[in-house]
Amino acid sequence: MNIMILGSGGREHAFAYKIKQSKLCKNLYVAPGNSGTNVIATNLEIQVNEFELIADAIQKYVISMVIVGPEVPLVNGLNDYIKSHKKLSNVIVIGPNQHASQLEGSKDFAKDFLNRHNIPTAAHKTFTAQTIDDAFSYIDSMPAPYVLKADGLAAGKGVLIIDDPKEAKNELNEMLIKSKFGEAGNSVVIEEFLDGIELSCFALTDGKDYKLLPSAKDYKRIGEGDTGLNTGGMGAVSPPPHF
Repeated sequence: MNIMILGSGGREHAFAYKIKQSKLCKNLYVAPGNSGTNVIATNLEIQVNEFELIADAIQKYVISMVIVGPEVPLVNGLNDYIKSHKKLSNVIVIGPNQHASQLEGSKDFAKDFLNRHNIPTAAHKTFTAQTIDDAFSYIDSMPAPYVLKADGLAAGKGVLIIDDPKEAKNELNEMLIKSKFGEAGNSVVIEEFLDGIELSCFALTDGKDYKLLPSAKDYKRIGEGDTGLNTGGMGAVSPPPHF
């Protein structure tokens, strides 16, 4: 089959590297790809949110499967767009629909989901610019450190962990009033700090059956010893040695 991978990072390079080895893969395309994917596949000058161009490429290159790396096009409804396209309804899309993508696209949505299904999660509340005074009071009621999370997608940089309540309130003002993270910070989740080593567990599912994939650990903070601001991730080893 002919396969298209959407994205331009190391994740998409890893996908391409392994998929290219499959006997089921005839032609492999990556949009927009990077210099690494260009060595093992055909890069297409199409950005991940250019839905019409993606649809045109699927038809032009007779694509059977689309694998979506980044969350942004999924949150913006790419799966739904392809499935509702009269000429593309049989194309396999690896990536959730727009509603399910809110688990990644909205921290408030994810928290509600966790609470509704009795899945353990840190104590939290969500605030907007209109309820910022309530947010300040909530910070005063909590022990440090304070975890502030922009509700929407912020390229892995929308989480702040702050020890001082005054600084936390200042940052909250930057997020809600001064739009530090743009629309992603229109709502902010203030969360209880949980100390420990994180672990990311991955699974592929069609909504009924599932396949567990290897685990990994994210390395977010930019400084040595897990200090400084969050990044989109600084590389990983899988499986994590502590697991």
